[in-house]
This record gives sequence, structure tokens and C-alpha cells, in this order.
Amino acid sequence: QVQLVESGGGLVQAGGSLRLSCAVSGSTTGINAMGWYRQAPGKQRDMVATITNGGSTNYADSVKGRFAISRDNAKNTLYLQMNSLKPEDTAVYYCNVLRRFYPYWGQGTQVTVSS
Repeated sequence: QVQLVESGGGLVQAGGSLRLSCAVSGSTTGINAMGWYRQAPGKQRDMVATITNGGSTNYADSVKGRFAISRDNAKNTLYLQMNSLKPEDTAVYYCNVLRRFYPYWGQGTQVTVSS
């Protein structure tokens, strides 16, 4: 089992920045990839950014150049640095870990960007 706890969400004005953190605990061996997803009200959950064990990253087109995903293996923590935030970034952000190709999810953290 893997436990994920997100933090760092909140209310920010357009153009501002936030950094999300995801603390990973439990069975951390065998993790294939980690990522951030988001879900706005009435919409499906979409990929925001992912990072593999090798450090390869992938971003949704809507966040490229503004968001950066990173991981600290020593601290078992995943980060998402979000800059130049826009009102359309408003959503619940979820941390995801793929362990032996089985997905685990955090409880989510709300990010609200005011115009």
C-alpha cells in the first residue's frame, strides 16, 4: 500500500504562484512514475504533469512553461511548482503514484485562482 498526502493548495490571485507537495509513505519500492492530475467542477480528471523514475517529465499543453514537476527521493516527496496561475487552473489537484502499474491517489488539495 502507498499513502499520499497533498498540501500547499489555497487561494491565489491570477499571476501568482503556489507550490504543491505530496508526501509519499508506505511501500515506496517499485514505483514506476508519479504525477499530478486536476479536476475542475463538472469536468473529468486530467493529467497536469508526470515524472518517471528516470526523471523524464511530461506536461499538459495548458501548463507548459508555467508549471514544473519535481521529486525529492530522499524525502519521498513530489512537488508541483505553479507559476503565472490563471483562473482556469482552478481545480482540485491530486497526487498520483503508479506502483507496479497500479495507481494510488491522494485526497486532493483545492487550488483557487481569482481573477
